[in-house]
Amino acid sequence: MLGTACEKNKSKTCEPKGTHTHSELHRTKPDVVVFCPTGSNDTDNEHFLVFKAPKSDSLLAMWTQSSCEGYGDNKIVLSRSTDGVNWSSPKVIAGHRLHDGKTLQSSWAVPIVNSKGRIYCIYLKEEVFVDMNRSTSGSMGCIVSDDDGHTWQEGGTIEMPRDKFDHPDDKYPKNWISWQLPIRDSKGRIFLGYTQWSSPQIYGEPPAGWYSRDSRCKFMCFENIDSSPAVKDLKITFLPDDVNGLAVNYPNRPDVSVAQEPSVVLLPDNRLFCVMRTFTGFIWYSVSSDDGYSWRKPEMLRDKDNGEPIRQPIAPCPIYSIGDKKYMLLFHNNDGHLANYRPVDVLYNRRPAHIAVGAYVEGAYQPIWFEKPKQILDTDGITVGPKGTSEVATYTSLTQWHGKTVLWYPDRKYFLLGKYLGQDLIG
Repeated sequence: MLGTACEKNKSKTCEPKGTHTHSELHRTKPDVVVFCPTGSNDTDNEHFLVFKAPKSDSLLAMWTQSSCEGYGDNKIVLSRSTDGVNWSSPKVIAGHRLHDGKTLQSSWAVPIVNSKGRIYCIYLKEEVFVDMNRSTSGSMGCIVSDDDGHTWQEGGTIEMPRDKFDHPDDKYPKNWISWQLPIRDSKGRIFLGYTQWSSPQIYGEPPAGWYSRDSRCKFMCFENIDSSPAVKDLKITFLPDDVNGLAVNYPNRPDVSVAQEPSVVLLPDNRLFCVMRTFTGFIWYSVSSDDGYSWRKPEMLRDKDNGEPIRQPIAPCPIYSIGDKKYMLLFHNNDGHLANYRPVDVLYNRRPAHIAVGAYVEGAYQPIWFEKPKQILDTDGITVGPKGTSEVATYTSLTQWHGKTVLWYPDRKYFLLGKYLGQDLIG
């Protein structure tokens, strides 16, 4: 995520690359089209989170939109649907030039719906001082809606604790993002993962470009959000107790960790199971028996105990609960070496998209065992959009609504689409 393809060329118009024909919109064979860009500063669309509206029988879709990722004009938009097929034009709810003409961005929003139907939308709020880059350095902003997202109130910022990985000067904000919808932990509290990147002032230049910067997975537990407090009164426990978080060594560099974008599910035995992307060419995982306060040392994810490792480039690899002790893992099933591409070629090796259905296995060391992967989406390597990327199904979400299970996915961070997952795919 958060590449700088357009950032290097800010003096020029960020024109789309590739072909944007009807055939490209339907190349991945979507069942639903949520958004197709018009070309008016809306040609990058990602971090696509679809969720049930709390006070109506509708779906809401929230995402980060810009002219091009890294260009500096990120904003948060919201669309809605009463049937899951037809979607409203997106409405800007936070971000670039929204109210007062300022150019500071809003990025990577995560909606948190409490038990009373209030929506807290947290996001990365760009500040005047920037540490790592404008898309990942910022405070935690928050807006609130009590009417299914039709109107929003500014809630201010939420303080995040500083640690040894942050810039030594506290006027520079943390480097972080959240990216998946939260879950409920064993006590029913809202639980959310996030990535923390280390300040360049601490770790200097990364070994292999931006994606290999020192990073780790951490978590937030929202203790009192169900009582609908004002944003300033939210009680959040930042986890784990170990400040190092979940870390995975960059190959041959034990001094550098690359562990990012945690995705978490609650197991039937009330443990938390977390998967994360790394720069090793494989998905890694960990398990917590105490609601995230401590975690088992991360290990390579396999299809079963002592089985085959599950390959993945430096790309998101979410896991979703699909009911009855079953789970679905979404991943790209290559170790970064795809055709002639290398692990650092992240615009081209994040495809094809595969799923693997997993089942909880009581007493197993790795508590979820996975079936053989099934390919569900591909762009055939054809690039689209201002970044010229061929990636598919990065920064997705999943809903089970009105009898349909739908994977909501960005196609090349350009189109926003939906794919029905029937019994033939997920059983």
